[in-house]
Amino acid sequence: MLLTLLFTTALVLSLAVRLWLATRQMRHVAQHRAQVPAAFADTVSLAAHQRAADYTLAKGRLGLLWAAFGSAVLLGWTLLGGLDALNLAVLEAVQPRFGNLAYQLALLAAFTLIGAVLDLPFELYATFRLEQRFGFNRTTLKLWLADAVKGLLVGAVIGLPLAALILWIMGATGGLWWLWAWAAWMAFNLAVMVVYPTLIAPLFNKFEPLADDALKTRVQALMARCGFAAKGLFVMDGSRRSAHGNAYFTGLGAAKRVVFYDTLLAKLSPLEVEAVLAHELGHFKLRHILQRMVMMFALSLGALALLGWLSNWTGFYTGLGVQPNLAAPNDALALLLFMLAVPVFGFFAAPLSAMLSRRHEFEADAYARSHSDGQALASALVKLHQDNAATLTPDPLYVRFYYSHPPAGERLAALAA
Repeated sequence: MLLTLLFTTALVLSLAVRLWLATRQMRHVAQHRAQVPAAFADTVSLAAHQRAADYTLAKGRLGLLWAAFGSAVLLGWTLLGGLDALNLAVLEAVQPRFGNLAYQLALLAAFTLIGAVLDLPFELYATFRLEQRFGFNRTTLKLWLADAVKGLLVGAVIGLPLAALILWIMGATGGLWWLWAWAAWMAFNLAVMVVYPTLIAPLFNKFEPLADDALKTRVQALMARCGFAAKGLFVMDGSRRSAHGNAYFTGLGAAKRVVFYDTLLAKLSPLEVEAVLAHELGHFKLRHILQRMVMMFALSLGALALLGWLSNWTGFYTGLGVQPNLAAPNDALALLLFMLAVPVFGFFAAPLSAMLSRRHEFEADAYARSHSDGQALASALVKLHQDNAATLTPDPLYVRFYYSHPPAGERLAALAA
């Protein structure tokens, strides 16, 4: 069938491109491991540069295995009949006793749990071997398991009602169900943006008000200069799990919060923290966040409209290795098949998304330079690259395809200009 051929071709080609790009990246980093780039000769030691290279290579090797495994699993779910077998088992066990909606929710839940179990060895290795080896992991197995259980419960409490609503819409609202489903999905995302900072995030981390009065005064002065209002300034205990540092805005409207990782505050000076925050403010003031939200909603509308058309086509199911139900709804099946197939084709659009993101980062850097200290931002970027062991010598083609942030050398050159 045509769909089978297209899907197989896209899957093989996308895996080949991913492996090719990954090996290019690893080869390029290894070739430049012996010498610090000239632009960083005065700020980055050879030991730190080589540690970053080794970390990049280790992640690259794991990524190669994970990508190959993921493609094999995807093939198993689709053309080799995995999803078809799971659907038949869940249908026979659940639908006669509990009805169609329960069967479809059970199918979604079973698929999600099996996928999580299959990825579990890679997740554990990444956290407790790779991150541990380079000194980044600070979580314990107990805390990791607690986070996993909490995530599962939060996913069930939020995800199952949302899935039930979407499935009900698909079955009850006719041919334009995708439009109603999109409205529900959009409302859900907006609601999560409002409640996440106060109801969900505190389940996983502790958030304390920023206690450093001098830094608080500096940050509030910056926000006043930029015309930005936030509900509060908070410090998150990121050091419980990782040595990586970050700062971000969360929430929507009046619920916006500024959150600093405690690891970030421990590494940067107050002037550098201000510069990093000015960069994040730049994303808001230049409407990057709004643009991304609009793009996400537009893409989700187009995706649901496409699914609305595909779900009525028998070849959509059989072409991806599944026999559609004759005596039960196929809505959950259609959702799962769509979620499995779309990333394979969407992979080839990744460079466009990455390019837009990098452009936004340059613009936010320029905004930060005009509203704070550009040299402080530059020094903060160097420190963060060192502390996060980010390579200073990525492969240029790999960067163009994947990097959502420009490489450190390009950012510093733009700031200097």
